[in-house]
Amino acid sequence: MPLPASQSDCLAQPESLTLDHLPELNHRHLVTSGSTNSELIDDLQTGVLDTTQMHLLTAETQSSGRGQHGRSWQSPHGNVYLSLYYPVHMPISGLLSLIIGFELAKMPVIQMLNEQLCAQGLATIGVKWANDLGFYQLSDKSQNHSRQQDQSTLDDSEPTAQTLPFHKLAGILIEPVTQSGKLVGVVMGIGLNVKTAPKLTAQTSEGMSYQAISLQDICERLLPNAVTLPSLRVLYQQMSKALMAAMTRFEHLALEKPTGHTYYLDRFLEQFSSMDALAGLRLRVTQDHGNAEQTVTGFACGIDTHGCLQLRQDGGKISALFTGRIDVIHQV
Repeated sequence: MPLPASQSDCLAQPESLTLDHLPELNHRHLVTSGSTNSELIDDLQTGVLDTTQMHLLTAETQSSGRGQHGRSWQSPHGNVYLSLYYPVHMPISGLLSLIIGFELAKMPVIQMLNEQLCAQGLATIGVKWANDLGFYQLSDKSQNHSRQQDQSTLDDSEPTAQTLPFHKLAGILIEPVTQSGKLVGVVMGIGLNVKTAPKLTAQTSEGMSYQAISLQDICERLLPNAVTLPSLRVLYQQMSKALMAAMTRFEHLALEKPTGHTYYLDRFLEQFSSMDALAGLRLRVTQDHGNAEQTVTGFACGIDTHGCLQLRQDGGKISALFTGRIDVIHQV
């Protein structure tokens, strides 16, 4: 569906969204879907689609889009809603979502924007553990303070401590597909805000410390005519290529693990650090333990070999966190 163009609009006029431009992925495009992940999984499990082949489903909008932990994903027109099924029989680890985020951040459109953002001294798009793309925008003063101040002298209870919102550009939802109790593949769902950033309320943000942002919003932060965004069709191609690259990388890691070698893993961890949106930031991580919440604070120091977030707590202890709600704390 064509997007409206204006002088201030940095989106190129999109091409027609034909259904055959990604034939190798058995691509289907819908005007609307309840949820591209749910629809694709249903068709695979009921035998409508062959589980031994890749399948790509895209939609212009979703009526019941889903995010992590059962949260809703608002799906206005003008954005990308994409789900790719990939046959796989190896266990899915926490590294996969980070690998997908890393490969999405390498897409030409993201790299092009990051070059311009960096040149203008603005925060660049990175991967936020464990399922998001976006950035935290810090002023030079508060960025230096947050990343460099010794954690032993930083008190989150001081009146000057504030929670910094995450500018969320894209989310990742990974779901296994099983038949007769056996894993046959994985569906990787991506929601990318291209033209429209959903307007979040206290209810729709569901307690998360973030605000939505779109590629269009980022364009408007840059110098006039600095960037022309590609059509949705080209974005489908870039994102599909990124997802296939992610699965290839993940398979390399899985094949490497039994051998005891860590070449591919070490290389990924090193490359990921350059795109880590949390690197060096002070965090408050809230975790559910039964009926009680537990909060830990410290500085983010990368991910471990299992994809867990590493947190250097006050006192120097490094903890590996598998899950949790993240708030970035900074001083003003």
